[in-house]
Amino acid sequence: MNAQHILVTGATGYIGGRLVPRLLERGHRVRVLVRSPQKLTDVPWAGAVEVVQGDLGDREAVAAAVDGVDTVYYLVHAMRAKGDFEEEESAAARSVADASRDAGVRRIVYLGALHPDGALSRHLRSRVAVGRILLDSGVPTVVLQAGVVIGSGSASFEMIRHLTEVLPYMPAPRWVRNRIQPIAVRDVLHYLIEAAGLPPEVSRAFDIGGPDILRYGQMMNGYAVEAGLPQRPIASLPVFTPWLASQWVNLVTPIPRGLAVPIIESLQYDCVMREHDIDDVIPAPPGGLTGYRAAVRLALARMRAGSVETSWQDASVAGAASDPLPSDPDWSGHTVYTDVRERDSRAAPEEVWRVIEGIGGERGWYSFPLAWALRGWADKVVGGVGLRRGRRDADRLQTGDALDWWRVEHLERGSRLRLRAEMRVPGRAWLELGVEPRAGGSRYRQRAVFFPRGLSGRLYWFAILPFHGVIFNGMANRIVLEAEGGRQPLATQPLTSREER
Repeated sequence: MNAQHILVTGATGYIGGRLVPRLLERGHRVRVLVRSPQKLTDVPWAGAVEVVQGDLGDREAVAAAVDGVDTVYYLVHAMRAKGDFEEEESAAARSVADASRDAGVRRIVYLGALHPDGALSRHLRSRVAVGRILLDSGVPTVVLQAGVVIGSGSASFEMIRHLTEVLPYMPAPRWVRNRIQPIAVRDVLHYLIEAAGLPPEVSRAFDIGGPDILRYGQMMNGYAVEAGLPQRPIASLPVFTPWLASQWVNLVTPIPRGLAVPIIESLQYDCVMREHDIDDVIPAPPGGLTGYRAAVRLALARMRAGSVETSWQDASVAGAASDPLPSDPDWSGHTVYTDVRERDSRAAPEEVWRVIEGIGGERGWYSFPLAWALRGWADKVVGGVGLRRGRRDADRLQTGDALDWWRVEHLERGSRLRLRAEMRVPGRAWLELGVEPRAGGSRYRQRAVFFPRGLSGRLYWFAILPFHGVIFNGMANRIVLEAEGGRQPLATQPLTSREER
């Protein structure tokens, strides 16, 4: 395939974040359309792409993004349980379709979903509608319809992994008996890349899938075998509605309810390939398609090596506060609560930073783990992400990473980390951790910031205030202690907890 000028939408997502570097390796010029360019700050390929800021609803931004490109990859999906996302997705697809036609784009490639004929869930119905809009654009379009994607960090894989690892016995909905044709993420990327080089007369939808057709229960036990676990007895229960199943998944896995709902809705149907016409236009990858258990094996190997390239966590939680933390002078006129802790340490700044950047996930938060666990469970009960989301890399963070119930909003490696809360709270919350050099060592600084929403936000802050002395104070002490290799901190600065306006 000759080098092209390519636009990728959804470049900060699970598939898009893996597709972009592979397109660059093929010699293509790549442009990305993103709402928040800062999410690309620490991505290794950020400096090799053109960046257009905007979203698919901004027709001017879309027109600028498609100008002069040969191929457009449409990799954006609404993964939330509520709201009029069907009309939003259709409007966004029409915006891209119209702009691509007007700009003379030669090909659109869309990643849709395997689906049966007949009635569909809202999310599957929306995927089908987007595919039709793009196919009707007048631009040659390939719609690749895939089922469950298996790869390190994929939401479907993480759901299978946690359900299997957490539960020795699995009471399950009837959909565990439905047939599914999973596909390895590497094979999805193969089809996406090759689709850009198809001749213009190829314009249609194609089903894609791996070589195995399994029931969901077989997929769980296939995971168990590869992970060295006993196979799980599974009982199909008719009382599990999709709503109830999503609550169950929300509680026992890191997948939040808003994401569990569309995944589970899609599992209500047999999702297998109805045709294999893709074989006529795109050959299988060298060595053939990856079987399910081989895909699980590869995903586990990447996880154990700490080399998860992208994750479902990369997408921000619907409904979470997304505005950056205002600078301190901008707080004037607003009610803001803060909790500030400082510690002087004998440890070098780089040792304190090592602890800061490694916080969360398996290492925890260095204070009162029971309180953190209870708050995480409470967040799960109300449909939040909870604490079990973990982190993509055990030692290194990058801007935009999910970190348990936080999101990395700003990172100055070696000096400052700012996290934005994505747990359910009546307001907006941030946590800043930082270190600076001082004579004989360093100074650690920790600041919690909370913008309350209404009376409930103020009551929430004062309700948890008694716990701050234990949680935040212990956290500051333990972080410095860890950096010093077990020695006590030099000094404890007084607690500062205040309301600012």
